[in-house]
Amino acid sequence: MTPRVFLVDDHALFRAGVRAELAEHLDVVGEAADVDEAITRIPAARADVVLLDVHLPGGGGVEVLRRLGPAQSETRFLALSVSDAPEDVIAVIRAGARGYVTKSITADELADAVRRVAAGDAVFSPRLAGFVLDAFAGDRSPPVDPELDALTAREREVLRLIARGYTYKEIARDLVLSVKTIETHVSAVLRKLQLSNRYELSRWASDRRLL
Repeated sequence: MTPRVFLVDDHALFRAGVRAELAEHLDVVGEAADVDEAITRIPAARADVVLLDVHLPGGGGVEVLRRLGPAQSETRFLALSVSDAPEDVIAVIRAGARGYVTKSITADELADAVRRVAAGDAVFSPRLAGFVLDAFAGDRSPPVDPELDALTAREREVLRLIARGYTYKEIARDLVLSVKTIETHVSAVLRKLQLSNRYELSRWASDRRLL
């Protein structure tokens, strides 16, 4: 039986691409662009698996799981995100997702991940599984970092890409945002962390093993 899939992502172009790529493998039965749309549309779609972005308008993937998860016992959630940050992975798994894969995944790999989650397996991109094992060993919570917590999810995303050496143009393309918006996020990060330039930002991120 072909799994029924619902897409939740705030980028229409990305949703269209996923729908096109998965069309020959899976039955895509609906989509939503933010938390409120997801809460409204998922129950009616009767999907087997929801592909859920972590960063969404209205509270993010964790909020979708918090509000909808208990009422959707027959539906499994698979996080699909550009972020590979440990705190994002751990938060969405703690909220009830059955797996977490990054947007670098191929169409065939994604289709296979959906099938496995629909069958009851837990699925993770290779390097992310360790985050979950470490976090849940002894049910330990991830360490609190007040400076990092002061940043929004999108600012943390931009921070990591800047620290890895991506240009503003490359980040804008990957996140489907304008270069001006990326510049605004970088300025906010520098201000909140009281840093002066990209070099200091990269060193700050490296010290916290965020790269």
